[in-house]
Order: sequence, then structure tokens, then C-alpha cells
Amino acid sequence: MSNAPEKHGNDDVTVVHLMRHGEVENPTGILYGRLPGYHLSELGRQMAERVAEHLASRDVTYVVASPLERAQETATPIAKAHGLDLATDERLIEAGNVFQGKTFGVGDGALRRPANWKHVINPFKPSWGEPYVDQVVRMMGALNAAKDQARGHEAVLVSHQLPIWIVRSYVERRRLWHDPRKRQCTLASLTTFTYQGDRIVSVGYTEPARDLVPPHLLAGAKPVKGQGKAFGA
Repeated sequence: MSNAPEKHGNDDVTVVHLMRHGEVENPTGILYGRLPGYHLSELGRQMAERVAEHLASRDVTYVVASPLERAQETATPIAKAHGLDLATDERLIEAGNVFQGKTFGVGDGALRRPANWKHVINPFKPSWGEPYVDQVVRMMGALNAAKDQARGHEAVLVSHQLPIWIVRSYVERRRLWHDPRKRQCTLASLTTFTYQGDRIVSVGYTEPARDLVPPHLLAGAKPVKGQGKAFGA
């Protein structure tokens, strides 16, 4: 799929780029979730600048970010490149998680700890955090609000991996429960929703800063320049 948004026969085409923030400084390796005080690393700032350069020639008229520092810092160079004020939308925030502030990851032994079992009994909801359906509702609200703000142009929204993947899965009519290792949403990636009027007609995916992402963080993200799905009328 081409990186450029598709045209659909009229001028009422709006493009909304949903971006994941850049790398975060996290020396202790905890699941920081919604905790304050987690900022971009030097590499993360390079990723943000790279995406700002990638989008510099695009018709971006609205830039908005999650209230968390890492998202605000990722969005800032994009807004600056287009001479725009940076807006904040609480609906773009990271998913809530009971393991916030702890070390918890796939394959790290956390699932063998009896104290954690009560939180992982229902992966379909999920039982350890904010329900997937709730994430869909708020993220679709943020997408549609940005579409209205940038109607006929382009918007950039900076958010977090899980909410981005969940709303993309919803739009592409996939099940919401999934293997976290297979999310196609690497650091500083763009998941792009093209609207015709008020209807999403295609979804694309690009990785402008892929060469900056540490190899061990690329698991599950396919090495492609553009990928996504178009929807029929």
C-alpha cells in the first residue's frame, strides 16, 4: 500500500495519523503506564524529529497528544514544524494497567507468580487493566474529533501502543484480544486512517524511524514501508 493517502473522488478526504511515541528513558525497566515523570530518551527525541521531518511536507493542520510527557515530547517537533499549537486530548492516554510501576512482561516469569493470577484470569477483557471496549470508545472519539478539527486536511495524534493497536483492530474488524508480541505498532510508527466524509475508508501503517528502533523492539512489526487495509463502499 502506498504511503500517500488515497483519494476517493471528492475533496472531503481527511487523513488522521495515529502515532506511537518515541523511546522512553526507563533504566529500571518497569511498566510505567500512566505514571508521570517518564520522558523521551535521547534516541526517542531523534525518533520524534525524524517523524517531524517525514511529515513536514504534509498538509497537517492539527496536532494533538496524550497528556503523558513522552507523548507531548514526541508531538512537539511535529507541531513546531507546521507552526501549530499542540493540543492535548485525555482520550489518547495509555491504557490503565494494574501492573503499573512493576516489572511485568511476556516471558519474564510474572505469570508464574501466584499473586498475579487473579489479574490474568480473563485475557479477553482484559482482567488486568482497562477493558478493550473502553479503549475503543475513547480512541474512536479522539480520532473523530481530530477528523473534525482537520477536515479536508491532515491531523497527527500521538498516543501509546496498546490503545493504537486496539482501535486499529476494531476498525479492521479483528478480535480485540491478541498476542502482545504480534502488535504492528513499533516506536514512532504511524497508523494512518483516511476518512471520506465521516467514514474511514482505509488504514495504512508506516515506520519513518524504523532504522532508529533497537532490533529487540521490532518483534511483531513487519519490515514494510506501507501496509494497511482499504474498505469498500
